[in-house]
Amino acid sequence: MKKALYIFLGVFLFLLVSAVAVPFLFKDKIIERINRELDNSLNAQVYYDPENISLSLLRHFPNVSATIEDFGVVGKEEFAGDTLIQVDELDLAFNLKSIIFDESPSLSSLSMIGGDMYIKVLEDGKANYDIVKEDNTSNTDDSESTFKLGIESIELDQVNVIYDDRQMQFAMALAEISAKGSGDFTLDVYDLPLQVEATIADMAYEGVHYLTNKKFEGETTLQVDMNQMKFSFSDGTFGLNDFFFNLDGFVALPENGIELDLQFGAMDSDFKSILSLVPGIYTESFSSVKSSGTMAFNGFVKGLYSETQLPTFDINLEVKDGMFQYPDLPKPVDAINVKLQAKNETSILENTSLDIPTFSMRFGSNPISGNFHLANLKDYFMEGQLIGKLDLKELTSIFPIEGTQLAGILDIDAKAKGKYDSVNHVLPAITANINLANGYAKNQEYPSALENIRANANIISNTGQMKDFVADFPDFGFDLEGERIAGNLKIQDFEALNWNGEVAGAIDLEKIMAIFPIEDTELKGKINADIKTSGSYEAVEKNQYAKLNTSGDMQVQDFFYKSLDYPQGVSIKKADASFSPAQADLKEFDAQLGKSPLKATGTLNNYMDYLLSDSGVLKGQLDLNSSHFDVNEWMTESSTSADTASLEVLPLPENIDFTMAVSADQVLYDNLDLKEVRGKMILRDGVLTFSDAGMKTLDGRITLNGNYDPRDLANPKFAMKLDISELSIAKAFQSLTTVKAFAPIAQDITGRFNSQLEFSGLLGSDMMPVLSSIDVNGILAVLDAALKENKMVQSLTSLTKLPSANSLQFKDLKIPVTIENGMMDVKPFNVKLWDYQTTVQGSAGFDGSINYLLNMQVPAGKFGAQANSLLASISGTEANESTIIPVAINLSGTYKSPQVSLAGGNSMETLLTNALKSRFDSEKQNLEAEAKEQFQAAQDSIKQEMKLKAQAFQDSVKVELAKKSGESGEKVVEEAKNLLKGFLKSSTQTKKDTTMKKDN
Repeated sequence: MKKALYIFLGVFLFLLVSAVAVPFLFKDKIIERINRELDNSLNAQVYYDPENISLSLLRHFPNVSATIEDFGVVGKEEFAGDTLIQVDELDLAFNLKSIIFDESPSLSSLSMIGGDMYIKVLEDGKANYDIVKEDNTSNTDDSESTFKLGIESIELDQVNVIYDDRQMQFAMALAEISAKGSGDFTLDVYDLPLQVEATIADMAYEGVHYLTNKKFEGETTLQVDMNQMKFSFSDGTFGLNDFFFNLDGFVALPENGIELDLQFGAMDSDFKSILSLVPGIYTESFSSVKSSGTMAFNGFVKGLYSETQLPTFDINLEVKDGMFQYPDLPKPVDAINVKLQAKNETSILENTSLDIPTFSMRFGSNPISGNFHLANLKDYFMEGQLIGKLDLKELTSIFPIEGTQLAGILDIDAKAKGKYDSVNHVLPAITANINLANGYAKNQEYPSALENIRANANIISNTGQMKDFVADFPDFGFDLEGERIAGNLKIQDFEALNWNGEVAGAIDLEKIMAIFPIEDTELKGKINADIKTSGSYEAVEKNQYAKLNTSGDMQVQDFFYKSLDYPQGVSIKKADASFSPAQADLKEFDAQLGKSPLKATGTLNNYMDYLLSDSGVLKGQLDLNSSHFDVNEWMTESSTSADTASLEVLPLPENIDFTMAVSADQVLYDNLDLKEVRGKMILRDGVLTFSDAGMKTLDGRITLNGNYDPRDLANPKFAMKLDISELSIAKAFQSLTTVKAFAPIAQDITGRFNSQLEFSGLLGSDMMPVLSSIDVNGILAVLDAALKENKMVQSLTSLTKLPSANSLQFKDLKIPVTIENGMMDVKPFNVKLWDYQTTVQGSAGFDGSINYLLNMQVPAGKFGAQANSLLASISGTEANESTIIPVAINLSGTYKSPQVSLAGGNSMETLLTNALKSRFDSEKQNLEAEAKEQFQAAQDSIKQEMKLKAQAFQDSVKVELAKKSGESGEKVVEEAKNLLKGFLKSSTQTKKDTTMKKDN
């Protein structure tokens, strides 16, 4: 018995040790297999650390489990830098035998624990998830992936997802997704039981937010038919917050659109379930909210959704005798009755109708009721009314409005009936009266209150004709600590929009912010205004500004504004402006923009057209003065210090036409310190033009004429004519990227230079010139300079063995220079290298490469004993120590690692022998010509190679700029990212040296 027990324990111990040891024995082979499959399967950059891979045979026995921590996939090409997936922990279960012995490894389960996904579809339909390499079945290459997807289960836990579809203008942010699914994914038709929980942080379509901060859960069996691309729901149960509904039917994906056949309905009749969807009500205390009443919700969607048609639909909601009351508050909202139907029985959007025959509720003792009917979206025949009275003080007994006191009576009585047809100038007949009287608002954070808040509006259109429309606001305003704002406005004729109004009074913004605070915003200052205006939009459209009568004054004092969008802060110590029909005069403007003081005076014209029309252009003449202006802090997207944040391409408005005389004692731009900046700037049609803009910098002076054109943010351009005087060569190297790239020798030169250059090209996302794109043409005039302790000079003296110093002096040099296709081409120019007349020509690339030819004229005697020995051995020649030896030297490589050699591959002895044997100067000239010919052949090849490299680099810059320019239209996505804090870890985060990056 004992023997049998020992044998059993021994076998068990052996199996246990094997289970622990096997994964480690084969770890290298398993990791190598994972790498191979990633290389062969994905067209993306995959990052992970092999040290963070753990293997186990126990976790998913009998399969081997590979757990990878901090795993990510980053896009390429248009999606370069975009993180598609970042996973805190990725757990994969493989069949162990298939990895070690089979040609086709089999994946049996996949689990993602913690992480983020960013799914992005561009306007042209390209998607960042389309990263699987094409399966070219005719390709018999052994490198083709043989991976088998035999997944039995997929699990997500605490995963965040953003779906950003630019083609459909749809964005969705899901937080904390937990999901489970299981099925045989190798089949074409299979069932997939699914369980999902998540928070819908945001869902927006065409910029409209339809769902925010909603809890979602669902359970269904999804019937998948991959042959027909059809996905059917069976016994599906889904919930938003506490509102649960069933969903049955299918979604199919034919080539011509999306086919839908879905039926849905509420699972219970409790009014509280639909109440949970009302924004602001579903909080942690929602379970303690008292409620009663019934609710019914049902509908269907059936048909094809495409660019030309819609599916039919019928959606119904009814609430009867609804009521809810917050705990610890005395009064409820009750008598809630709502009936709604949205319907379309055709595939044409214009045939959609909306009916709300019943809408009523009572806020405490204040009833509100109404109805609305919209027949279609073609002639927009509508009929509706809204009647009610609200005691604002009573609202604080109904809703938990902490720290705020309200009072006042709001009366609403509005009716409308008829068609809306802008083509035929028809409006519904409208009678609406809205009146707020004796309004009062006080916040516990501020001792004073807004009092006598009043607003009265009467809107009338008895005939339904646009010309008979009248909107009269006879009185609006409020009082705050003895200061009053009062105004009135009347608008007649819905087409001509004739207006007459005025506003007068003073307002303290800091007091307003104390009563109605805005999160993450600081605003204060006093505004005094007394402005009267009358005119018509019709006159604006016809440029008949003499018919517009706007007059008055406005003063701003001690204004300050700071927010997340403007962390630098804007301060206006004092501003004074007066208005007339012709123009607005800026009499005084004393401000500080971030760290930069700015004073301005001038005039603004066409301001009414600018304010009232989409096409109006604001014109102006301004004088701008600053003692110190830091451009950097206003051209960085990050709120970090301008010393560390990179510049960003700055878009310019196309509806502003300003001519500005600029005077600044100091301007900081990137790493340049500009002094005594004077000149004229013209902002017109989205282009900023500089005229005779002069400045002191780099120990010299620069005058520039040209423009900055960012109208195409994916392809911003600049074009300048520069007049440079007495600039320090060494400081130019330190501060100018162009000099660093094309003339790195400047770092070892002391002295000054003058130049007149034409300089144009593209700007990168950091507002710096894209070196591969610039075109330059001009002459560099070196006045007096010295080159010392230079590796290139040392290499020259070492090669030639000439008795030369390790420094060079230059005086009155004129160097013709052009830059094109990423290469600086230096035309031949003459210079003395030590005592030797030399002709220099060549090129330097934007990548740091150099290729120069130096033709030196050296007397034979300068070569010392080597030349004397050769002269003694050569007979029949007239050569002597004064004979000029042409020495052609090639400089290549890079400035830091120069390669110096004699042209033609000669040795110095061969070169001297051939030159001394030459009986005529023409023979020596042939030697020079041969060296030039060989150099030119190499130069042509280098130019072609550099052109291709420059174009490739420009293309990559344009892709990056296109991404940057697209970000300006990504407000919805950015808002979603802010909701998902910590979303999208940077793919450029620092990794250990062992990190494997699979750039496939």
